[in-house]
Amino acid sequence: MTTPTNDVYAREVVMARVGHLIRRKQREIERITRILRGCFDPDRMQAPEPGVIKRIILIGPYARRSWYEDQRTIDFSDYEFWVIVNHPLFVDECCWRRARDVIRRELGDRCAVDVEIYSKSDIRTAKAERDTFILDRIEAGITLYRASRDAPLPTRDRREARP
Repeated sequence: MTTPTNDVYAREVVMARVGHLIRRKQREIERITRILRGCFDPDRMQAPEPGVIKRIILIGPYARRSWYEDQRTIDFSDYEFWVIVNHPLFVDECCWRRARDVIRRELGDRCAVDVEIYSKSDIRTAKAERDTFILDRIEAGITLYRASRDAPLPTRDRREARP
């Protein structure tokens, strides 16, 4: 099987964006990002346009460089991901159930993962209303994936991310 020429996803790109973290955290964030991209299931919704992830943003303590991990008490910061999709219908939980299940199965006890889904129109509304809760987090967050800039996942990774 030949690989298409546009199949150039490099996990090191995501890991470099979180280079301030230890390698294990970088790998976990890259894996979560790949799962979100590979397990997003827009076919569950009938929409006027195909479902597309526009952006995946790491927010919270890992983006602010204020994360903590206490081995003695097993207390640690949660990973917080915001995913921005192209249409409000793709915010629906049925599009994300598979991704959440794979994340829980693969990373369950090692880390807590919070995933919030927004549509582009939600972000436009936040900008128009000057919603500082959303805008400040996006500004302080680390963009792990942007559809207009980053390479697609290889077909193999899309298959592997699916149960």
